[in-house]
Amino acid sequence: MVEIRKSEDRGHANHGWLESYHTFSFAGYHDPDHVQFGSLRVINEDRVQPGQGFGTHGHRDMEIVSYVLEGTLKHSDSMGNGSIIRPGDVQRMSAGTGVTHSEYNASQSDPVHFLQIWILPEALGLAPSYEQKYFTINEKRNRLCLLASPDGHNGSVTVHQDIRIYSSVLEKSSSVTHTLAPGRRAYVQLTSGTAEVNGQLLHVGDGAGITNESSILVTGAPGAEVLIFDLV
Repeated sequence: MVEIRKSEDRGHANHGWLESYHTFSFAGYHDPDHVQFGSLRVINEDRVQPGQGFGTHGHRDMEIVSYVLEGTLKHSDSMGNGSIIRPGDVQRMSAGTGVTHSEYNASQSDPVHFLQIWILPEALGLAPSYEQKYFTINEKRNRLCLLASPDGHNGSVTVHQDIRIYSSVLEKSSSVTHTLAPGRRAYVQLTSGTAEVNGQLLHVGDGAGITNESSILVTGAPGAEVLIFDLV
């Protein structure tokens, strides 16, 4: 079964400096039908204006993945990490027993557009940790590139949960297939372009929860990028 989550049906907040679309319940947006999908708790599509951002704030017991689509994001945290996150980078922060951090648009002239992804960890009270890796377009072009996994397989960042995140950037009429093991399901998020997912048409910003399927077939128009979350 493929259940489409249309872009315009997501929660929406516009604070001036920040415009955000919430796939799942977040902050002042609550939808009892879309609280989470398995361990996938948050997919926020954020656009932050030049020089603006999230001041220092705290998290605990959450795996937080940032994925920049356009622009640059400046990160600093209480673990002593400071970095600039650009398109192609995947940043993973395990909040564990507690961490504070800030995220700002690193540019004074251009907005930054990114996905903020929260995953419930496999256990509470983990030690906070941080990781950032870069993946090229060629690694994603017309193939599934593993961005995150429980064991850091194939150079992916390590998340403390039984979840795997893949990205694929598709050219015209190109397809990728992902097999789901028995008992597993997937969430698909389209970050650019249009694509068909098991015969269902998705536009940019759309998502889809996939259950009781043995595989996922994604066929994209030029420039389409899809994220696939494989989880129990």
